[in-house]
Order: sequence, then structure tokens, then C-alpha cells
Amino acid sequence: MPNDPILHLLGLAKKAGRLEIGEEPVGAVCRAGQARLVLLASDAAPNTRRRASHFSQAGKVPCLEAPFTKEELGLVLGRSSCAMLSLTDAGFSAAVAEKLALRNPERYGPAAGALRERAGRVLQRQKEQRRHEKNLRSGKRKPWVPPPPAEAKQVPSVRGRPKAVPDIDQAKAERRPKERLGRPPRPKNPSTKGGPSGRRLTGKFRRS
Repeated sequence: MPNDPILHLLGLAKKAGRLEIGEEPVGAVCRAGQARLVLLASDAAPNTRRRASHFSQAGKVPCLEAPFTKEELGLVLGRSSCAMLSLTDAGFSAAVAEKLALRNPERYGPAAGALRERAGRVLQRQKEQRRHEKNLRSGKRKPWVPPPPAEAKQVPSVRGRPKAVPDIDQAKAERRPKERLGRPPRPKNPSTKGGPSGRRLTGKFRRS
């Protein structure tokens, strides 16, 4: 039994730090959204099964019963017994589900298909991330493209028709006072100078 491929995968996942054992660690990774698969021992207690079901629903991951007892799981994981465990890696989860589906396709087939699809998406994202980091290290950038020519902004008018925004310099020039053409400047009347008291002198005398 220790040479079983499924138990071998679980042992590798534990060495890689991608496996949590026990009720509290499994519940923590499920609530944090880090769990990918929850496994139960074949002789797990009903309370343990109920809690594992709640954890899997909280983490939105499948919960499967492994064809191994608590002692068999604990032996390969370095524990006296293990009733519940969780895998936090998509690749390990898909591989374990594939091995289980080979033994019982009807029972483990749907979960294996879902985990395989999820592992494929994770692998694709990892490839894109590595490609992006490689491009950053090599200094690759997108080719420079000249910006498009500036166009007059269209502002909707009151009646709904688009109206071009006027140029600021042109508007200032239009607001300047225009010089009068064809008319000479008006001469000042020399008789309308102010007197000593500030009154205008009209050149007329009052009769006493």
C-alpha cells in the first residue's frame, strides 16, 4: 500500500508544502480560497464528513472520499492517523483526481474533469506570467507608434448638434476693439477747457 501512486503523490505534495492535514488547517485554507481539493479517509466519522462538506462548500472545491483508511493516510504523511486533508496546488489536485478516476470513473470522473480544466487555466496563466517577466528582463517593448493628429473637440450644443470648440487665440483677437476705417479722429474743442474751478468754459458771457 505505501507504493500506491495516489499515496506517493500525497507524500510529494506534503514535501512541497502543498498539503494541509487536520480540521483546522483544512478549514483555514478553504476559507482563504487556497484549497483545490479536500480528501476524506474511508473510515472518517460522520461529524468529520459534515465539517469537510462545509469546508468544501466555503472554498468552492470538490470533496472526495479516498479509498484509504485514516491509518494508511497517516502512515504516508508522517502522522498516526489522518481523517481529512486538503491539497492547495492545482496540479497535484488534478493528478490525484485522475488517479482516482482510473479506479472508479463514475465516482471520481466529474471531479477529475473539473480539476483538469482548472489546472490547465492555472498553467496557462503561469506561462503568460513567465513570458511577461522574460520580456521585461530582455528589455522587449512594444514598437513606438506616433500619436494620432489632434482634432477639434466636439461639444454638444443645446439643440443636440455637435459644435466645434473655438480657438482661444482667435476668440481673443475677435474681442479686441476694431479701428474705425475712413473716419479721421474727432478733434477736441478748444473752447471746452476747464476753468480754475473745474467748470467748463463755453465762451459765452452772462448778462448782469
